Amino acid sequence: MNVLKSELFPMQVPPKPSGNYAHIVMLRLTESYPLFQTDGELNTARVSAGAANGEIITRLTMFKRKQTTPERLTGRELLRKYGLISPESVAQGDKRETDANGLPIDEYNVSFCQWTPDAIAYGYAIGDSGSERSKVLSDTCYSITTYDDSHEAFTLNAPYESGTMSQRGSVTSRINEQDHVQPQVIFPSVLTTRDLTAPLFTYVLNNVLRTRRYGAQTTRTGRVENHLVAIVLADGEIFSNLKFTQCLYDCLLAEDAIKSPDPIDIHVALRAAQGLIPDLLKNDGVAIKQLLIGDELQNLINELRVTTADEAGMKALLEGAFNSSQAYHEAWLAPASKSSKKK
Repeated sequence: MNVLKSELFPMQVPPKPSGNYAHIVMLRLTESYPLFQTDGELNTARVSAGAANGEIITRLTMFKRKQTTPERLTGRELLRKYGLISPESVAQGDKRETDANGLPIDEYNVSFCQWTPDAIAYGYAIGDSGSERSKVLSDTCYSITTYDDSHEAFTLNAPYESGTMSQRGSVTSRINEQDHVQPQVIFPSVLTTRDLTAPLFTYVLNNVLRTRRYGAQTTRTGRVENHLVAIVLADGEIFSNLKFTQCLYDCLLAEDAIKSPDPIDIHVALRAAQGLIPDLLKNDGVAIKQLLIGDELQNLINELRVTTADEAGMKALLEGAFNSSQAYHEAWLAPASKSSKKK
């Protein structure tokens, strides 16, 4: 990756937090009717409309795990596709770490292998077998528009095979009403990585760009497009999702780009966000090592797309990330594991 300065990333993942932050700033745009819900209802929050505009409004929210879980599953799918983790499932009581071909046996939320890019970047917890803290940090993100302008209720049914709601004289009660997020709702989001090597950061970035489905019922709905606004390499964390959303709301309101109940034009929002980010970073008090925005960012995305459009390029990207995660495991996790087994 020629545009991204790989020398600004650590050569190896350090054992302790070392202040190497890389932030992916984006606008998540819904492209269908996804569900971001808990206990059957869409998640919402009452917050100030803007940083300057103190009006209290209700916004839709997208919790942190609803962002990172689909992205890490995209990465795991690629690792399996390109022969870097085993396709086998783990039977109860099976203690094998690798299959007959020597590939790591890694099953999400069942049996995590401790040396894959997924495990080292996103973390894991395996009870008494150990844990690794996530180096991909996310937080709840908020819709720019209000809840009233961002959701729609649908009546859902489950007809019989005949296509009707009745069979043999009885009518089914399988009818339900469910709120959905509308298309073209924008969720500003900052995804932070800490102390990842350049190959592992590229792995995470590729997951963000390739993931298309978020929220519940992802086989039928949930299309979301991640529009990158900036990549920021710094020595600390930058502005929050809420602050980003509120400041962007103020900018768009000043440009008369928020016209309820119509959706916000994503191109207008992207231009506003690009203009806003340098000022937000100045107020964060962190040292910026590299800021990719505008044409430079697009050049990086184009580079990555060229790499991943070719199977050999994609495998090389995954192998680079795998080498970084395996080196970290061998240096810091394997010795501790051996020591605990001796005891």
